[in-house]
Amino acid sequence: MVDGVRDCAIANTLEVIGDKWSLLVLRELALGVHRFNDIQRHTGAPRDRVADRLRNLEQSGVIERRLYNEHPPRFEYWLTPSGRDLAPVLDSLREWGEAHRPPTAG
Repeated sequence: MVDGVRDCAIANTLEVIGDKWSLLVLRELALGVHRFNDIQRHTGAPRDRVADRLRNLEQSGVIERRLYNEHPPRFEYWLTPSGRDLAPVLDSLREWGEAHRPPTAG
């Protein structure tokens, strides 16, 4: 503890994945979507937000970029082993949402 603030693995994890768009990007990657435009379309996030989240997740070691086209350079995004370890977390969030926050009509 520093100044009464508890050191916490949950808080540390939330620094990496603790916002809606990061979790939705991870959902798409876990579902096998790897290209930027597809990730953006399926999440509905603004392009700049997707770019920012991909950059942060890569810097945190949760995803990696892989070049699939050289001219112009184009990348795909893949979960690292650390990112794949988040699958149970995503599953639990989905299950909780299905039980407690079902989709609304309209």
